[in-house]
Amino acid sequence: MKPEELIDEVRQSKLRGRGGAGFNCGQKWYFAYTARADEKFVICNADEGEPGTYKDRIIMENDPHVLIEGMTICATAIGARQGYIYLRGEYPQVVNILNTAIDQAKARGLLDDFDIEVRSGAGAYVCGEETALIESIEGKRGEPRYKPPYPPVEGLWNQPTIVNNVETFAAVPAIVKNGASWYASIGHPDYPGTKIVTLTGDVNNRTFFEVPTNTTIREIIYEFGGGIPAGKKFKAVQVGGTSGAFIPEENLDTPLAFDTMTAIGATLGSGAVLVLDESRNLIDVLTRISGFFQHESCGKCAPCREGTMRLYDLMLKVNNGTGKPQDIKIMQKLGNVMAISCLCGLGQAAPAPILSSLEHFPADFNVKLM
Repeated sequence: MKPEELIDEVRQSKLRGRGGAGFNCGQKWYFAYTARADEKFVICNADEGEPGTYKDRIIMENDPHVLIEGMTICATAIGARQGYIYLRGEYPQVVNILNTAIDQAKARGLLDDFDIEVRSGAGAYVCGEETALIESIEGKRGEPRYKPPYPPVEGLWNQPTIVNNVETFAAVPAIVKNGASWYASIGHPDYPGTKIVTLTGDVNNRTFFEVPTNTTIREIIYEFGGGIPAGKKFKAVQVGGTSGAFIPEENLDTPLAFDTMTAIGATLGSGAVLVLDESRNLIDVLTRISGFFQHESCGKCAPCREGTMRLYDLMLKVNNGTGKPQDIKIMQKLGNVMAISCLCGLGQAAPAPILSSLEHFPADFNVKLM
């Protein structure tokens, strides 16, 4: 297939990123393909730092060649000769697996003039953001860049660069083999294909599985997850990792597709699903989450640097019983400002767990009256 044919096949499949943004994969490749440059790059984002998420590790440990093949198809499509797998630093055991698979592919002549190098991160959550990841590969401090320009036009070393995550690249070989219409027929029509779910929390089956994207949250919890243990009642579920919204029971029939999750004020994100039963202290969970974001903020932009710190301070007050009504109002206003003004997805999504909980579980915020 010619590069244009490869790109069109992926675009017609409606494959969208399995990370956070959900952008059309083929369209992104087209931007890099049409960009004029002496050199182009393909990067796999394997910096799986979202708490509760390990889907990419499962793919890399069990079938690294499907990732390498997806990256090679992308390189063929956009005209790249160098690729990088940016691997989470906490996955040292995966480095050898990937390097062995790359050597096997080279020995069989499958990579031609395309070379892939594994780069390990140093544990920074923000390097899951594509431009911060690019900065890290370049040897700089991992901080997000101002956009535009976007990586498909100006990315690694200011050259056109495609950044997709492991799950996205892993879907590409099957699309090329079976055709765009085959893939587009699976799951939800607006976000077709499958999604790997990592299920944790208060469920009987804490494990991972791959499901069509029209599978509902309720099916995830009660069919694949086996329901809530010890006869306890469901309280809330967080989808998409630590930056995801907390979802009440009335929204459990929502399919695990990008747009359907957005419609209920939530995100699909990494596909991590955390279930809480009625015995859990939601305020304590939110306090720990806000502390995590305060710690992981790179500090480049003021809304995130200051906002995550203030949210954590306010949640500490609510958690220790000294919170007041004005603290709730400040969190709501601050969270809304952060969502629209922070430089990258870390700061934009950091308030989501708190804002969604204020909307759906206001009684848990037991603050003292003035």
